[in-house]
Amino acid sequence: MNKQQLASTIWQSANQMRSKIEANEYKDYILGFMFYKYLSDREIQFLKQERYSDADIAKISADDEKLASHIRENIGYFIAYDDLFSTWLAKGDDFDVSDVRDALSNFDTNIEPTYKKLFENIFKTLQSGLSKLGETATKQTKSIKALLKLIKRIPMDGKQDYDVLGFIYEYLISMFAANAGKKAGEFYTPHEVSVLMSEIVANHLKDREHIKIYDPTSGSGSLLINIGASMAQYITGENKIDYYAQELKENTYNLTRMNLVMRGISPANINVRNGDTLEDDWPFFENDENKDETYNLVRVDAVVSNPPYSQKWDPKDKEFDPRFKEFGVAPKAKADYAFLLHELYHLEDDGIMTIVLPHGVLFRGGEEEKIRETLIERNHIEAIIGLPANIFFGTSIPTIIMVLKRTRPDTDVLIIDASKKYEKVGKNNKLRARDIREIVDTLKLRRDVEKFARLVSKDEIRENEYNLNIPRYVDSSEGEEPWDIHSIMFGGIPKSEVGTLQAYWEAFPGLYEKLFREISEDYVGVENIDIQGIVDGFDSVEEYIKKYNDSFEGFEELLKDYLIEDILDVNAQSIKETVCTEIFNRTANIKLIDRYKAFQILSENWDTIVADLEMIQGEGFDAVFQVEPNMVIKKKKEDEDEVTEVQEGWKGHILPFDLVQEEFHHDLLSEIRKNEFRLAEIDNLYTEILESLEEEELELSITNEDKNAFVAKEVKAYVIEALADVEGPEINALKDYLELSSKKDKVAFIENNGEVNWSTMSANKDGTFGKPAVNARILQLQMEFEFPEDSLESKMKQVMLLMDEESELKKTVKNQKTELEKATIETIETLEEEDALHLLELKWITPIQSGLETLPGEVISSMVSEIQNLEHKYATTYADIETEKRSASKSLIGMIGRLTGNGNDLNGLAEFKKYMEE
Repeated sequence: MNKQQLASTIWQSANQMRSKIEANEYKDYILGFMFYKYLSDREIQFLKQERYSDADIAKISADDEKLASHIRENIGYFIAYDDLFSTWLAKGDDFDVSDVRDALSNFDTNIEPTYKKLFENIFKTLQSGLSKLGETATKQTKSIKALLKLIKRIPMDGKQDYDVLGFIYEYLISMFAANAGKKAGEFYTPHEVSVLMSEIVANHLKDREHIKIYDPTSGSGSLLINIGASMAQYITGENKIDYYAQELKENTYNLTRMNLVMRGISPANINVRNGDTLEDDWPFFENDENKDETYNLVRVDAVVSNPPYSQKWDPKDKEFDPRFKEFGVAPKAKADYAFLLHELYHLEDDGIMTIVLPHGVLFRGGEEEKIRETLIERNHIEAIIGLPANIFFGTSIPTIIMVLKRTRPDTDVLIIDASKKYEKVGKNNKLRARDIREIVDTLKLRRDVEKFARLVSKDEIRENEYNLNIPRYVDSSEGEEPWDIHSIMFGGIPKSEVGTLQAYWEAFPGLYEKLFREISEDYVGVENIDIQGIVDGFDSVEEYIKKYNDSFEGFEELLKDYLIEDILDVNAQSIKETVCTEIFNRTANIKLIDRYKAFQILSENWDTIVADLEMIQGEGFDAVFQVEPNMVIKKKKEDEDEVTEVQEGWKGHILPFDLVQEEFHHDLLSEIRKNEFRLAEIDNLYTEILESLEEEELELSITNEDKNAFVAKEVKAYVIEALADVEGPEINALKDYLELSSKKDKVAFIENNGEVNWSTMSANKDGTFGKPAVNARILQLQMEFEFPEDSLESKMKQVMLLMDEESELKKTVKNQKTELEKATIETIETLEEEDALHLLELKWITPIQSGLETLPGEVISSMVSEIQNLEHKYATTYADIETEKRSASKSLIGMIGRLTGNGNDLNGLAEFKKYMEE
């Protein structure tokens, strides 16, 4: 299930539950049950590895203390067979809410002591909230059963290229943003921001063999999980990352634990605590009961956090706290710097931290200014990254990422304004893969980039009194468009404005001279208004395209070597960076090519490659030859508030049907498209005919919504009525036949009447013809009657003919699609390995190659557009406008002279004419 399918499924389920529970609580139920399913499946997996059969597993109970202890020692907990998630589902109508209550209660009593901190009370939020699912046990049971069926479909095998729990949490918050997105200044960290922070950290730590990472306000745990994912491309082997997480709110703390466990992280590598980060300095003690006796300060390689913004806190006596005494204590009303200093305190000397904060920390005065000054003077601030507005769900608060280190050789601060780097997604802004890459590259190279990034010296910051407000150092605003008065008055384009396109003239030698002619020392004119025509086929433009294409010679084969040759062993995550470097190297000498556009093309397609490779490597290459039911969620007809999962055809497990059909069944696919195109034409013809009717002709108001119903009923009835009086030899004979009652008379009539073409009708067993068959033949003959062109009868007849054609075409298309689906299934299941690999090339590699091929065209199109804009800008001079005004005035004066009216009207018009003549 991909993200879109998962989101749709969850939202439909959420809508069913909204009348039962608060919207922002829904996530606690779905995430809690998801985790319970994960633990149940994990135990079954362990038992099967221990050679237990399904029958053996069905006998497992708490009474078998030896086995229960063995399971606890290995996975940290024990769940009896009756309490397993799969057992709940198998119970069907016998399932009851009490099964859940008993299971959750039993879970807490069956945790291995060494795993107590990781699992104890992890289902407390779920357990205490079951009563909210309905007023009675029956209603609660019904609600839970609906949730269990939904969760059964959610992928939780750890093979997804995204954090499933985090995604669901983020998605539900975005959908329920009105009342779930904001709680005391807390905002869920969007996935893209999390990835950016993780990439910054991973780039700094990539040469280490074992690391410790910490999030003191862990929320769902997504920041820690993303660092683990980013580091996976650099660290080989398992259990090389120790995770430290602290969270104040119990239900969110439970979510942190769930998420870390579900990502397959060893419990030995998970260190978590439910506590107040600002009140209790952690990690440095083993447990809360004897924290003074177990003091052992823990420093980590990286800290990542998105703490509550500008939260109130109690700074009393904090000046003696070792976390703050060197820098100062944050003000009572705003704890932002308290969180920052806590994190810096726990950082190793060669570590790195990234923290999301509101912009105010950059310029606010008082205690915060003193802290900021000390951080700058001691060279702790590595970089400040301004993020786009509206990037967090539920708030438009502008935010930054601050990057800090305990020790660093540089004294300057890199300031990056990434506020313009986003795409619009609904009401929110979203960092793209290309934006993340550009920020990380700029930070890594510590370079100035016009209107984006600047290295600022400590002296300059001092001159600004330690104010780090981004616009003081980086101006990312678009400059005002210049207007040249001389060009407005006399025409021509200023050379200064043409000069802003200098990069194009350098990339395409000779094009400037071809397009422009010199008017004077400072102005040029456009030589030919067909700018596109000149550019197309121009020698240096053609050479530019050829040079670009040549630079990618062999690239497709290279991707095949990387991805296809060792398909069962390739590590797609690590290969991505290799491919990215290859693309950057190949485009390095091609002017104007945006390397980050190229990276975006790669990233958009790479997610698909990673997901497919994980399935192939996890399930074996046979996964490529599999098809599976295409399941969709639909509303039940009998109950519009409930949904059900139904099958709509089939789909490839890995190979898309449309790709297989294009490659192996193109002829049949073309026939279907041809027929569907004709169906669309018929629909348009319906519309044209119906819109040509006068409303009073039918005394109906036809709209697109009721058009088809009208066509199916009213038109047919009208045509039959209009044709009733049509006469002809065969029609009249058939009408006479209908008047006969005896079989003998009918048989004699058939033998003696040659006017009727009896072979066109379906005969009864006795040789006679029934009324339906005769009437159908009469109507067919009447339809051949020619009505006057453009008459209502003619139009209605045309609609009738279209209806018949449409009906037959729909049957044909339906049969063709059934045939095509059957053929596609057979093709996938019987593919030769060589053909299967070729299809994977088409799915993985061709979109990347095709996307990269568009980049030169985009450069050229952008250039043409900018030149055309310049040409249009000064195409009309002030003199031209004045000439048009005089012409319009003269025309209006002439029309005024021909007007008539009473004396007052004429006097008024004469005065108006006088003004027009001035």
